Amino acid sequence: MKRLLNLLVVPVFAAGLASAQVNGPVPKSFVTYAAEPASIAAKKAAVVELHFKVLDGYHMNSHTPKSELLIPTVLKLEPATGVKLGAIDYPAGHEYSFSFNPQEKLDVYTGDVTLKTHLTAAAAGTYTVKGVLSYQACDNAACYPPKKLPVEIEVTAK
Repeated sequence: MKRLLNLLVVPVFAAGLASAQVNGPVPKSFVTYAAEPASIAAKKAAVVELHFKVLDGYHMNSHTPKSELLIPTVLKLEPATGVKLGAIDYPAGHEYSFSFNPQEKLDVYTGDVTLKTHLTAAAAGTYTVKGVLSYQACDNAACYPPKKLPVEIEVTAK
């Protein structure tokens, strides 16, 4: 079954790249990140929102795609001195189907996407938490190679 899916996906991917070259250039990044400073209470658990935007005409696989062959969207944050990192909450995806296989529904993100990270600052001060959003973007014809988008969160604890 996996081999059959690979045989079906590769021609679609190649056709999509060919049509992208004919119809215009493929964007360097399919997703943008709006860095916004966060203010939280020191020594108390807090939730900080991270806002992403998937470019019009594209979608990215959700954090929990419906197939093991699809690459999930994952945010990885690096530990920062003085900040305890907790869970990351991902939004629910939207069901999406392609014209070439309308019965199969994929779980994707489109438009504005907000992820929430739980963290605690050990003391008052300003902290920088860095990380990477890993994702795979697709359009109606093809999925593109996976990308990594740097993320930086400036947190002021009072």
